[in-house]
Amino acid sequence: MRDVLYEQPGPKTKRAMYIGTAIALVLVTAAAAAIVWRFYITGQLSARYWSFFGQWTTWRFLGEGFIGTLEVSITAGILSLFLALFLMLARCSKVAPLRFVARIIINFFRGVPSLLLIYFFFLVVPQYGIKLPTFWMLTLPIAFAASGVLAEVLRAGMNAVPQGQREAAISLGMSRMQTTFKIVLPQAIRYVVPSLISQLVVVVKDTTVAYIVSYPDLLQNARVLISSYDALVSTYFVIALIYILLNYTINQFSVYLAHRSGTQVLGRSNEEPL
Repeated sequence: MRDVLYEQPGPKTKRAMYIGTAIALVLVTAAAAAIVWRFYITGQLSARYWSFFGQWTTWRFLGEGFIGTLEVSITAGILSLFLALFLMLARCSKVAPLRFVARIIINFFRGVPSLLLIYFFFLVVPQYGIKLPTFWMLTLPIAFAASGVLAEVLRAGMNAVPQGQREAAISLGMSRMQTTFKIVLPQAIRYVVPSLISQLVVVVKDTTVAYIVSYPDLLQNARVLISSYDALVSTYFVIALIYILLNYTINQFSVYLAHRSGTQVLGRSNEEPL
């Protein structure tokens, strides 16, 4: 992607890049040292704020929250994929009213924050006598919010399939539906599988608002630890590392699938994964 958009840098540009990188590293190191020093002088590095992480009960409690996060993420991811597939097919339909309605729904789910949808399920839906478990009050709005983005990803994959393959299938006597489900859609999914998996990172991040419905996910259990041990900085630091490792693993898995399937992923994914 870099080679397509820009020319190769010359000696002066490379020297300026090296100098800029060195200055940036020095500034980042200095900022990190200042933050650690500030934590030290305020007592945040004291053993009492970190020692409870050496207890098995702490990690078991966090593990229960981690499982809760995975349950919501996987369920929301599966639901959003099926809903996105339905919306994409409606968006590509020959029926104009159906296309119009699908486009409105997709744009609505893409534009409305998942947090607002969660508030809707938590505050508005119960007023109509619909009682949902906290799991579904969190999972459904996250799935709806992700489905709008996934529908457009799938539609982009459909458009990436060469038009000649559709025409060849029709010339062999296949119907439009057979062409879509047997020829076009399998190739489209192959093109966008890495993007679909990468979207799971957004789903995982959306689960962090589980405190609204009091669902015991990883961050909600972390808040309980903060209240119990009065250790805000250390707890959030450990939880942040867990989320970073989880999301990094998901991203690397999408890169792995891209290399296995031969799909080109623009950006750093074109290079060897770390």
